[in-house]
Amino acid sequence: MSGIARILVAQGARVSGSDAKESRRIEALRALGVAVHIGHSGDWLDGIDTLVISTAIPETNPERVTAAERGIQELSRADALVAIMTGSRGVAVSGTHGKTTTTSMLTVALQNCGADPSFAIGSELNETGANAHLGSGDIFVVEADESDGAFLHLDAVAAIVTNVEADHLNHWGSLEAIEEGFLEFAKNVQRHQGFVTICIDDLGGRKLATDARAVGVDVRSYGTAQDADFRLIEPQLIGRGWQYSVVHLGDVIGPVTLQVPGEHNALNSLAALVTGIGLGFTPQDLVAGLAEFTGTRRRFDFKGEAHGVRVFDDYAHHPTEIAATLRAARDVVGEGRLVVAFQAHHYYRTAMFIKEFGAALGLADEVIVLEVFAPGETPIPGASGQTMATNVPLPASQVHFEPSWSAVAGGLVDRARPGDLIMTLGAGDIGLLGTEVLELLARRT
Repeated sequence: MSGIARILVAQGARVSGSDAKESRRIEALRALGVAVHIGHSGDWLDGIDTLVISTAIPETNPERVTAAERGIQELSRADALVAIMTGSRGVAVSGTHGKTTTTSMLTVALQNCGADPSFAIGSELNETGANAHLGSGDIFVVEADESDGAFLHLDAVAAIVTNVEADHLNHWGSLEAIEEGFLEFAKNVQRHQGFVTICIDDLGGRKLATDARAVGVDVRSYGTAQDADFRLIEPQLIGRGWQYSVVHLGDVIGPVTLQVPGEHNALNSLAALVTGIGLGFTPQDLVAGLAEFTGTRRRFDFKGEAHGVRVFDDYAHHPTEIAATLRAARDVVGEGRLVVAFQAHHYYRTAMFIKEFGAALGLADEVIVLEVFAPGETPIPGASGQTMATNVPLPASQVHFEPSWSAVAGGLVDRARPGDLIMTLGAGDIGLLGTEVLELLARRT
C-alpha cells in the first residue's frame, strides 16, 4: 500500500491514509506530503474521492462503512495497481517464494541499462531505500501477489514465475486451484503478446511451463535442469555471494557475479537476466547491473555485528523459504553455528506444514521457536509454536519454545558464541528483534 501511495503522489494525486500503528514507512510517506492517520475512522474520508483498501481490511472497517454510506468509490489494491500502471509496459514478478528479491534484482539490472523503470516492490531496495518509484521509462516492474489472486488483475507484457507451491490455502483452498491461478496468470500475459519466464527446477514451475506451452504461451524456462532454455552452470561461492554462467542456444553468458548469498538467489537473478534479455536489453548490461545488487530489507538483511557474532533477519515464513535461507546462512557462517529464532505466521499455515517447518529449522544448530503470529485468528488445535518445536530434529537441549516475546533476544544471545550467526525468521514482528539482540551482544564482557 505504501508503494502505491508513493507512485500516486509522484503522479500528482493528493493522498492520505490510515494504519494501525506508527512505522518507518509511515514516516517516509509523511515526508512526501502524505497525511497518515493512526487508527481507523470515517472522519478521515472528508474530501476523499476514492478509497483504496488492502486485502486485510474487513467490510466492518469504519472507513469502508463510511465510504459505502457516502457513495465513495472503493478500489482494491490490485485495481489501484492496474490504474497506476496504465500506459506502461508491465512486468509482473510472481511465484510462491522469491518475488521480492527477483523483482528487486530485475529493477536494479534495468536501472543499470538506463531504462529508469517504475517499480512497486514488497520491500525497500538497499540501493535507494524505497519500495516504489515513478520512473521516466516505459517499463513498470511490479511484485505480483498471488496470495489473494490479485496478480490476475495485472496487465503485463512479461512475467516471471519463480515457483508454484501450496500456500495461501485460506484463499485458494487447494494446490490444484493455485496451479490453475498461475496458468490463468500466464494466459493473461499471452493475451498481451508477451512472454513468461518460469523456473523448471521447481516441480510446480515445470508443470506450469508444460501446461502454458500447451495453450500457446511463450515460455522462457530457466534453471539448472538440462532442458532449461537458459541453463545455470558452474555455480560457485565467491565470498558471501555466488558466481555462475548461463548456457542459451549453445552460447555462454557470464560469468554472473552476485553480492548476495544463496543458490536460490542465483536462480532469482537468472530469472531477472532472462526477462531483461526478453525485454530487449543486452546480457552484458544486465549482468553488470546484477553485480551491483546488494539486497532488500528483510531478505537476508544484515543488522550488524557485535562480539564476533553477526545478526541477520529474513522474512522467510514457509518451509521452503526457511530451508533456502538457512542453507545460504550456512555458506556465510563458515565454521560457526547458526542460532535461529522463528515466528510462524497464520495458524492454517502452521497446521498444514508443521512437520516441514520442523525439518527446515533442523538445518540450524540452535533454535528458538516463538508462538504463532496470527492476530485476530482463531487458534487451530496443535498448530502452535510449542508443537512445532517438538518437530525440530535436533537434540532437545538445542531446541527451545519461548512463549515470552521479551525473553527471545536474551535467549539468542545466551546461545551464541563468537563466530556464530544469529538469524531471526518470520513474516510477523520478529524482524524488530535484531536491534535488541545487538544491544545485548554489545554489553557482553
